[in-house]
Amino acid sequence: MTDAEGEEVAVDDLERPEDLGRPSPEYGPLEEREQPLILVADDDAELRKLLRTHFDSMDCHLIEASDGAETLEEIIVHKPDLVILDVMMPELNGWEICKYVRNHDEFEYVGVVMLTGIGETNNELTSPLFGADDHIDKPFDFDELEFKMRKVLSERSPN
Repeated sequence: MTDAEGEEVAVDDLERPEDLGRPSPEYGPLEEREQPLILVADDDAELRKLLRTHFDSMDCHLIEASDGAETLEEIIVHKPDLVILDVMMPELNGWEICKYVRNHDEFEYVGVVMLTGIGETNNELTSPLFGADDHIDKPFDFDELEFKMRKVLSERSPN
């Protein structure tokens, strides 16, 4: 990621305004949610629309992000229960975001499922290195994605 002067900035060097660490009043603290909050982070608007349509039938809240910087902000502000995270996004890539989440204890209950088209072998080898709970390759099957989502939500739940 680059700053306003075009200089490279590491994700861990980002300063967070005080209010970004507070839970969103709309969704409440993670421990008190009745429905999971899922963040879909992908720069492909059509894929986000497809996932949003599918999730309408699930008992959850959904928020979206279209680039890495927006994704990181949504994670910090809302502390979603689960992030469905694309690897190749503008601003910050999915690996940088996943690493940030895993390096900060305040996100220990945030599950991460990598959703990407980089190839099954790359995804299988790389996802665990950055702390992703699971991965799924594009194109994907909704039943498989939903199974992995429920599994990660169950394993990461603070309750």
